[in-house]
Amino acid sequence: MSKQEVLLIACGALANEVNAVLSANQLTNISVEYLSASLHNRPEKLAPTLRTRVERGLDQGKKVFLGYADCGSGGAIDTLCEEYSIERLPGAHCYEFFLQPGVFREFHAVNPGTFFLTDYLARHFDRLVLEGLGIIEHPELFEMYFGNYSKVLFMSQSGSEHALRDAHSAARKLKLPIEVIAGGYGQFADALLDVSVMHPRIGAGGV
Repeated sequence: MSKQEVLLIACGALANEVNAVLSANQLTNISVEYLSASLHNRPEKLAPTLRTRVERGLDQGKKVFLGYADCGSGGAIDTLCEEYSIERLPGAHCYEFFLQPGVFREFHAVNPGTFFLTDYLARHFDRLVLEGLGIIEHPELFEMYFGNYSKVLFMSQSGSEHALRDAHSAARKLKLPIEVIAGGYGQFADALLDVSVMHPRIGAGGV
């Protein structure tokens, strides 16, 4: 029996990781549609934007999987998943699903003042954080956003020297010490492997 075609609707911030996992595991039944990572700056728009793509994928007879965690949507993405009987990545955000189950909570419990970095966030730190939060134009906002942080935790997916340099650069800009761990793909890869072999499910759109 051939595997069902899967449409993965994913955040553009995950493009490198998604492509790496699909290629390494030859998951040829998964097609991907990426949405702009800038949607994270307006999390209230995530679920409405996803809804249009979900309905289109289901109408095409595909199994739909969301390459998003909650991502600050306040439960709106979970509501969307329940409505259409689809699934998403585990956890509240990428800091959680790029680690093994429970690891993020352990780190956060020990040091709640941790600023978490992934490869993508480290690479685009200036654009997404300093520019995105308006700190470059209004440096007085720096203390308001980051005054309560005490360290940076860089969870490296690729283990590359370039990503490590970007992470150290971000930590210097935040004026914080940095800890580095080899996060790899954590639960992220497992979720994509699981969805690639899912059986068809009866739900919205006749899928």
